[in-house]
Amino acid sequence: MRRALFIWLALVGMLLAGCAAGANGEPAGPASASADEPGEAVAQPEDAADSEPLRVALLPILDSLPYYVAVENGYFNEEGVAVEVVPVASGLERDQLMQSGEIDGMLTELPVVANFNQGGTTVQVLISARTAYPNAPLFRVLAAPGSGLETAADLAGVPVGIAENTIIEYVTERLLQNEGLADEEIVGQSIPAIPERFQLLMEGQIEAATLPDPLAQSAIEQGAINVIDDSAYPEVAVSVLAFHTDSIAENPEAIRAFLRAWDRAAEAINNDPEAYRALLLESVQVPPNVQETYAIPPFPRAEVPTEAQWQDVNEWLIEKGQLDAALPYEESVSAEFLP
Repeated sequence: MRRALFIWLALVGMLLAGCAAGANGEPAGPASASADEPGEAVAQPEDAADSEPLRVALLPILDSLPYYVAVENGYFNEEGVAVEVVPVASGLERDQLMQSGEIDGMLTELPVVANFNQGGTTVQVLISARTAYPNAPLFRVLAAPGSGLETAADLAGVPVGIAENTIIEYVTERLLQNEGLADEEIVGQSIPAIPERFQLLMEGQIEAATLPDPLAQSAIEQGAINVIDDSAYPEVAVSVLAFHTDSIAENPEAIRAFLRAWDRAAEAINNDPEAYRALLLESVQVPPNVQETYAIPPFPRAEVPTEAQWQDVNEWLIEKGQLDAALPYEESVSAEFLP
């Protein structure tokens, strides 16, 4: 099983080249958007045959599962919206597509939205895609097997493997601060590539690292210690669907229909998560040793991040010198389109 996992990580590593700025740092998976035709990426209802599809960039990570469920269950067809998923292998690729106007929406996170909008509002968050729940975190700060590190206090002064200037670094710092560590006690060690970070942790070459689920769960199954995760502080971790303001102005009803279908898919997953395990494994790369045991998490229903979450991300970006001043919440986050 360990050999199989490292082969899997090697394959993921090729997909993750340049992926330090990914949506939540999770490994990229297959680009297929349809359970019927691998590689086919358009959900085109009959009554929308002449309309331009909404183009939405998705990293094939756990957060994107509602899209694939909506396709499989025909929700986009029923809502009368044409959707074209644009598979991306990195956050950099996704952001370039948004900057060039080649996509209408994207799966992303709040620091990216803030960076997009610091020169004027370009994108708006319209719905939360995933957030942490009890026993269902997005990110975990892990200690290496046999390291003897078990609590956040044990990590004072210990370098923690992260990807700098990403949601991974933000979550790591906020979790450790909430557990009582002073800023000077929190030490990040930049290891942008997730497969490398995982391998160094498991080999004991670094004592701690922050990893996303389900890869973090895979590490725990092999002896890593879960020091702290964001289920203890769910306000620090959220992924979102954000749309370009031009697309919102031009296609508001199509976006409303898309979000209704997404929300219906979230409800279906929450009602019967095991019904979608096969689809999860088709659309998202899950480590071999947890493919059958990883608990599919719940997905948020018709909500957006709070103003407090937005302001905290802004404060962190200002601390890091990535943002000059806090941006107004109502300009970057809108609840108007919630189902």
